[in-house]
Amino acid sequence: MADKIMGSFGGEEEFLKAVKNFEVDRITSIEGISQHKAVEIVNSVLGNPTEDFLKTERAVQIYEDLTRKILDFASTSYAKNRILLMSPTKNKEVIMENLGFVMTAKDTVSQLPRNEISRLLKKIQPMDKPKPEYDPSRAILVESQGDYHRMIEMGLNSYCPIITSEELESLEDFEFIVYVYSEGLIELEDAYNVAMASNDSEIFEIVPETTLSYFKENYDLLSNVLKINDILGEESVLHRVVEVMDSIGRDDFDESIFGSAVESAKETADKKLKEAIKGIDLNGDEVLDLLNEGMPEKIQKIFDEVMKEAKEEVKNKTGCTFDPFIQKYPVEIDYPELERIKKQETSKKEVRSFEENVKAAEVLAQLKKNVEEEVHRIILFDYEFAMGCFAYYYNLNPPTISDGFSFKGGIHLNLALENEKVQRIEYRLDYPENVVLLTGANSGGKTTLLETIAQISIMTQMGLPVCADEARVKLVDEVYFFSKKHSLDAGAFESFLRTFMPIVTRKTDKLILLDELEAITELEAAVKIISSFMDFVRDSNSFAVIVTHMAREILKYTDVRVDGIEAKGLDEDYNLIVDRTPRMDYFARSTPELILRRMYEKSDGSLKDIYRQVLEKF
Repeated sequence: MADKIMGSFGGEEEFLKAVKNFEVDRITSIEGISQHKAVEIVNSVLGNPTEDFLKTERAVQIYEDLTRKILDFASTSYAKNRILLMSPTKNKEVIMENLGFVMTAKDTVSQLPRNEISRLLKKIQPMDKPKPEYDPSRAILVESQGDYHRMIEMGLNSYCPIITSEELESLEDFEFIVYVYSEGLIELEDAYNVAMASNDSEIFEIVPETTLSYFKENYDLLSNVLKINDILGEESVLHRVVEVMDSIGRDDFDESIFGSAVESAKETADKKLKEAIKGIDLNGDEVLDLLNEGMPEKIQKIFDEVMKEAKEEVKNKTGCTFDPFIQKYPVEIDYPELERIKKQETSKKEVRSFEENVKAAEVLAQLKKNVEEEVHRIILFDYEFAMGCFAYYYNLNPPTISDGFSFKGGIHLNLALENEKVQRIEYRLDYPENVVLLTGANSGGKTTLLETIAQISIMTQMGLPVCADEARVKLVDEVYFFSKKHSLDAGAFESFLRTFMPIVTRKTDKLILLDELEAITELEAAVKIISSFMDFVRDSNSFAVIVTHMAREILKYTDVRVDGIEAKGLDEDYNLIVDRTPRMDYFARSTPELILRRMYEKSDGSLKDIYRQVLEKF
């Protein structure tokens, strides 16, 4: 695979340059390399430490869910790849630089017509390079074999035949010929279908399609880039490009007008001759002239006048002066002459079109570099726009790097776009209370709180603003998130020890989030192990929040803060009323009594009486 990549890029230097520019698409274009693999390769080369930072499957899931939310705002493959390459870091300088970029982007998009720009960005991609279209009705005429091979090297044989003077039997063999001369050895007098270009001409001066087809293929793309530039108030050469492109092919030449013009003039001439002849009296000599196939002067004069008017009518309709009529009655059309004129004018039109295309191609060739830079700039802007929209719509704010964890007005990203009824919360973890037990109501929001802490930590170290009004965040080396439920029955002790105890031996700063640790059997042994685990963490530079219903038992063996999310009661529909912000140093009431009360209120008969008896024990 390495050989294949280096062969595609032409060397390591070019490959590393592409990696630094996050050009994942160039790697995925190589056969056998998927986008996932390409992102993995780039991450490896850049040294992105995501795998070292996110130490559990649930931590990775939270990171990936966060990434998917940002991807929703990206349109181009470049922006999507840049987002997939975002990685947490402990480098404060990198974090602050990226944070500044995202906050500036948030401010920028807040002042833009976001829906309109998003619609346009979905139509943006790198410029396509069209394949040459071969036209056998055209040819390039050269004077020597040396010129012939030079045209081949320029790739012009992909557009039309290339011929030497020896091979050219007749100029009529082709509708249009470009004569590339060096010494002007070939005589081409009165050749209507030939245009000239010198041997040292630019490629577009010989075949303008080499440039024009590139711009034609990308016309819609460039029009959309121009619209975005206009919205952003950016100067753009694309106004000139679109103007030149729109001017190409305006010569609406239609050879069928020659036939229709001649037919119409003939019909008119026949009517005029018929009417004029009715009023002519011929004497004996004039009749004898007619018998001898002569033309009496009276009739010749009428013919001359009518034919003159017919030719004038043809000129007015076609723009060409020619005589396509044979003097007879009814008037006959000289079809060979008509075909000659049609071919001649078609050739002249081809020459005019060629000359106009060369002028257009010259302008576009000079602007090509600027155009490609503008397209690239808009593709880069899509990444900025996506990051800005993410921060804007989720109302993210910059965190402060600190020695602990705390936030006010915090909310889980999955709830951030909900209505105002969602409760924002605050929470704090600081030394020496760096290990906390979290207790409280089922469905009270304990898991959501842990995920919110994880999101704020991961987003901060990715250089992103966070979903809170204010936040203080400690930079850590590793994030552990263990999902519920871990049962510490007798058969699970060894598994627990193998999973959790090595964590405290690592000389790294950690954030450990443990959701609903339970003991089914061997409660006494379980709480001794858990308390020891918590003591090891507390005596380090790490932080831990552990959700458990064994808080009272654990506190017999260690001294840590206990926080609680409490259910205050039931509303009129018997739904739990919960204050989602944890109370510090507080054992929260559990919910079984409230759930039993709800079941009691919603039951009847003997079942209601049973629930009443159970409630009396509470």
